[in-house]
Amino acid sequence: MRSPGFLSERQRRFAWLGFLLAAFQAPLAAKLIDDASWFFAVVVAALVATVIIADDAQRRRPEPADYSE
Repeated sequence: MRSPGFLSERQRRFAWLGFLLAAFQAPLAAKLIDDASWFFAVVVAALVATVIIADDAQRRRPEPADYSE
């Protein structure tokens, strides 16, 4: 059996939603706004993507075996 990640299924869905919203908002803001505030959305999307990747890595890790004698 695989170990559970540190995000619950609900938190994982919200993380994906936040990533997609930030990823789609950044190019739109870059086109509509003259300053570099769109870069904040890129940073947030990268941070959320890192959390999702870390959760995936923990979920794919096998559970430690219990070798009690």
